[in-house]
Amino acid sequence: MKVTIVGAGAVGASCAEYIAIKDFASEVVILDIKEGYAEGKAMDLMQCASLNGFDTKITGSTNDYSKTANSDICVITSGIPRKPGMTREELIGINAGIVKTVSASLIEHSPNTIIIVVSNPMDTMTYLVHKTTILPKNRIIGMGGALDSARFKYRLAEALDAPISDIDGMVIGGHSDVGMVPLTSHATRNSIKVSEFISEERLNQVKEDTKVGGATLTKLLGTSAWYAPGAAVSALVQAIACDQKKMFPCSALLEGEFGLNDISIGVPVILGKNGIEEIVEIELSEAELNHLKTSAEGVSKTNGLLDLEVAV
Repeated sequence: MKVTIVGAGAVGASCAEYIAIKDFASEVVILDIKEGYAEGKAMDLMQCASLNGFDTKITGSTNDYSKTANSDICVITSGIPRKPGMTREELIGINAGIVKTVSASLIEHSPNTIIIVVSNPMDTMTYLVHKTTILPKNRIIGMGGALDSARFKYRLAEALDAPISDIDGMVIGGHSDVGMVPLTSHATRNSIKVSEFISEERLNQVKEDTKVGGATLTKLLGTSAWYAPGAAVSALVQAIACDQKKMFPCSALLEGEFGLNDISIGVPVILGKNGIEEIVEIELSEAELNHLKTSAEGVSKTNGLLDLEVAV
């Protein structure tokens, strides 16, 4: 199992570290355009191998895509990160060009790969890969919902004063501060609905805190977060690499599901060796469905800013 991560920044390096520590991949390649940067990150991580007990081989490369050849899974984290006060949508101009070039270069050397898109605005960048490559839709996945759901569960555990292992919850919709749809009606503590334990007012506060989870961290850190995003990506990679058939909310290309068409947006999917094995159409409340449709309108508006050149 060979995994390539494009972008040796904080998110990419964190992702590589978590994949290596889980020890399910034989090789991880980190690639970056900055001279020596990926090589340095790879060397630093390899010097952790004896300390953390993993045998995954990690190599770095400066913009040499031939080193990524025959990758089973490729992760695109490259692009400029958010700064305080910046929305994910404001990154579109620069990051669209980067993602388009990177995805084409990866597919040239690994035509059978599965691509996971992390670069923001994530849903639109995922849609861009769908529209400018010839990969089947099950092999193009946007990472957003897995991270948003982890933040949702963190906020729920905080509100309930409960261990996070007791908590289950999911966020669908667009990976944006206004587009996220935390499914409070489905959230549980050890199979019991969380609404049994906390007030509707507190639950709404959890929902709002979840939606600005990334912005909150950006304000505190001065840049985008990296530990949780890296862990979220590694969980998706592991689910695919180990054919776990796990359910995650991911940005998938919809063709009628949830009443939506020609859009990549976060919905529950089953991940296995083929990438997206199934899109799961769960029952939503009227409010949740309306929120999802509003979220989709926002994503479509951002998609409209893309300069698409469809692959042939």
